[in-house]
Amino acid sequence: LYDGIGREAVVSTQSTGIQCAPEMSEHEVNTERFETMSRGINHVEGGWPKDVNAAEVEQTLRYRKKVEKDEVYIQAIQQLGSVMEHTIKQNNAVDIYEEYFDDVIEDGCVEPPSAKTINVFRDPNEIKRTATNISWYPDNAQKLAVAYSVLEFQRSSPGMCMDSYIWDVESPNKPDMALKPISPLVCIEYNPKDPHCLVGGQYNGQLAFWDTRKGSQPIEVSAISASHSDPLYKVIFLTSKTGTECFTTSTDGQVLWWDIRKMAEPTETLILDITKKGKPTLGGISLEYESTMPTKFMVGTEQGTILSCNRKAKSPADRIVASFSGHYGPVYALQRNPFFPKNFLTVGDWTARVWSEDLRDSSIMWTKFHNSYLTDGCWSPVRPAVFFTSRMDGCLDVWDYMFKQNDPTLSLQVCDEALNCLRIQEGGSLMACGSHSGNVTLLELSESLSQQQRNEKASLTQIFERETKREKILESRYREMKLKERAKSQQEEKNPEDDEENPEELVAEAEKNFWFTVEQEKAGIEKKEREAEK
Repeated sequence: LYDGIGREAVVSTQSTGIQCAPEMSEHEVNTERFETMSRGINHVEGGWPKDVNAAEVEQTLRYRKKVEKDEVYIQAIQQLGSVMEHTIKQNNAVDIYEEYFDDVIEDGCVEPPSAKTINVFRDPNEIKRTATNISWYPDNAQKLAVAYSVLEFQRSSPGMCMDSYIWDVESPNKPDMALKPISPLVCIEYNPKDPHCLVGGQYNGQLAFWDTRKGSQPIEVSAISASHSDPLYKVIFLTSKTGTECFTTSTDGQVLWWDIRKMAEPTETLILDITKKGKPTLGGISLEYESTMPTKFMVGTEQGTILSCNRKAKSPADRIVASFSGHYGPVYALQRNPFFPKNFLTVGDWTARVWSEDLRDSSIMWTKFHNSYLTDGCWSPVRPAVFFTSRMDGCLDVWDYMFKQNDPTLSLQVCDEALNCLRIQEGGSLMACGSHSGNVTLLELSESLSQQQRNEKASLTQIFERETKREKILESRYREMKLKERAKSQQEEKNPEDDEENPEELVAEAEKNFWFTVEQEKAGIEKKEREAEK
């Protein structure tokens, strides 16, 4: 390029990028959840002419006779008859429901253990509370009851709601029903014989009884003077003819038996006193009751001791049969194995332990010490070798002793806060976990965790027997060592002069042992050299 007077003009070049597509920004919003509602409809018989009332028997019979005499109707029936006869003969010739591989034994499920979240039920109140206990609806897995309360001392706000809720598993947006106690519920339990009835243990120690057919208010509440003086931590229904008996425990050191038809006072009382002085020395946190052993029950205490009790003992002092010590803190969960009632699971401090009734000094199996505190646990109702534990860091651990025993088979981070409770449904495929802020997460377990494997029961029997035998051998060895130490100490007390050994003799004996060892090593080296020369 040249300018007007013949000089070359210098032009600078520049590269510029151009975006052909229009610039756009991305935004995300949380829309309101769509609320669904189930409604029923009644269908009535139809297809009749307008002048025929379907409710009148005479009119319907007269109309039928009229239609049956019609030639078109007769021809249609004759044509359909031959078609139906041919189809029936086909069905009789081939059984479409025949099982060709019914006698083939299925191999164990090869699917890796897993769990997926189905729903999350959130506390609908502004001031969030802890989900302290969960109970499944007895007849099916359609509902679950959740108890909400604040267990931290003097942490409850003045305007905090005291309601607990019954949720429909398919409707997480709104509770199916609200339960309105006079004090926040710490525990809740459905009556296994009557799904409309449930009881709840309150923070003030009272026991309340509800019939869901009669509304949200409790039908009856135990008298304060006859109830626990501390929060009621656990309630379990007993196997009885009436189906109305239950028993409770609290940190006030009592176990009380109730009949929900008459809750003015408990039917029986047990003081948790292992010293047999008549005053409570231990506080109850958890209970265990097995219907196959109706007179026996177990209590987990806040001091870390597990008590095995017999309700029908000859005297009140003999009701506490045995005690098991192994935890450094409260025993938050206590449950017998559904398939092996002699073995039971306890959860406390940083470990979960499996015990045998035959051994009282130590557990037969235990988990490793976790970095976070354990809060709850339970056995699988369908798989004998599987149990679950919840932790303060929000993890749910699944332990399968058929797979490995030192580490959990599956660790699932359910939430970022503490998991306070868990409860598995009787079918073994659904698990509900309650968190510190009141969120209840519903999980569906994979088939490998909800279906019993081949020879699982026999294999677990061998594992329990082996570990029980090992602990018995260790216990007997420990007792022998204790007896030897005691005998030695007694001997030293009788002959103190004989124990004073001469220092010169000790030095001479050590020197002799040293040179003996040197000579042995020297002979070994010479032997190797001779073999090398050959």
